[in-house]
This record gives sequence, C-alpha cells and structure tokens, in this order.
Amino acid sequence: MAAESGLDIQGILGLLPHRYPFLLVDRMEEVNPGKSGVGIKCVTVAEPHLAGHFPGRPLMPGVLILEHQAQVGGVMLLAVPSVERRLALLAGVEKARFKRQVVPGDVLRTEAKLVKQKGQVGWVECTSTVNDEFVCQSLLLFAMERGDERET
Repeated sequence: MAAESGLDIQGILGLLPHRYPFLLVDRMEEVNPGKSGVGIKCVTVAEPHLAGHFPGRPLMPGVLILEHQAQVGGVMLLAVPSVERRLALLAGVEKARFKRQVVPGDVLRTEAKLVKQKGQVGWVECTSTVNDEFVCQSLLLFAMERGDERET
C-alpha cells in the first residue's frame, strides 16, 4: 500500500474485524501505514445507539467517538504488510478530552498519528473534528495480537 493513499469500505473491512453495527469508519481519506491516517464516520439518525442516546436529542456517545478513533488508529497500524493477520487491540485510553457534541448529519473526521512503538505495543494520538471544530482528543494504547482465528 502506498503512503498517503486512502481506503474505501472494502479496504477497511479487509483490515478490521468489526462489522455492522460496530464498524465506525466509513472511509479512510489517508493511510500512511504504521505512521498516520485520517478516517471518516458519517453519523446518521438511523444508527442503533442514537435511538436511546438520547430520545428526542440524539447524540453520538463519547465512548463511541473513542471507539471510532481506535478503529482509525487500528486501520493505520494494520495497514503495515508485516502485521498482516493481526488484531490491533485497544489496551488503554489516556488524556481523553471532549469539547463538541456529535449529532446526526455530522461528518466525524479523525486524524491518528503513531507517537511511539515498542515491540507489539503502540501509542497513537487521535484528534477528531466536525467541520474543523474540535470534538475530541485522546492518546490510545494498542497491543498487537495474532488474529489467525478471525473470520474474513
């Protein structure tokens, strides 16, 4: 995969084990394997979690914004050919800060950047925005694990 190329949904499905309704990345605008990536989630009113969060005022839960960030980071980490057939497991969340709510109709954009890697562990800094407005920033810890049992 060339540096700075994007991925459509089929490319994302080839890297992540997540499937509907828990796949929270619609496309990757950029993937620089093992270094950085930019992922997009188009938030719609039809998403199952919005029916209960909150009735009459649907908001994307903060924990799902963090999961979206983790999936963008996971795609970036798993796009490296040498980590084929691995899982990028979320092992920790640090310094998470939220400023803006995410509602149906928003396009959530997340930039993920590898900060440090030591063996099978990596730290990824993520920043999410909607229309260039800051939504959330976090430092995510990933552990790479064999994923041979995963269905493709």
